[in-house]
Amino acid sequence: MISERLKAARPPLSDLFAGAILWGMQMLASAMAALYLRNGMETAHVRDLAILYFAGGLLAWLFMLPLGRFLAHRRPLETRFAAFFLTLAAGTILMTAFLFAMDYRVFYSAWHASFGSLTWVFQFVFTAASAVYQFAVLGIRLFLPLGLLCLFGTSVALAKRMR
Repeated sequence: MISERLKAARPPLSDLFAGAILWGMQMLASAMAALYLRNGMETAHVRDLAILYFAGGLLAWLFMLPLGRFLAHRRPLETRFAAFFLTLAAGTILMTAFLFAMDYRVFYSAWHASFGSLTWVFQFVFTAASAVYQFAVLGIRLFLPLGLLCLFGTSVALAKRMR
């Protein structure tokens, strides 16, 4: 049973890579639309945010599509939809937050202790935690409202495609 699920979880390479690019573009469009609606894109970091949200969506898809397929295998349509909806939502938010935290870490690394020391570990953990908190407060809003619509539509399409 598990081996059958694992086999079903492996998507065709075209679905994996083309889907990753499309999902990344949808998350990019969501972030740019939200920035435009909120402040007319008047920020000095539009390019950086575009890269962050595209990369977050692209990388999340590569991990979450197989997980969603694993959870959705031989399930009713509603369960398949829920599996894709939850995995894509959680994975995209977590991957984008992770990338934001790593960018945050790179910025603050000039003031951190030497790599591998106990002080460095504390600095790394708390810098990453601060970045994830900041992303949760400010960054998730850029997935709304367009990202939610993309998530819904993509989850419906994936649920219908998988039998």
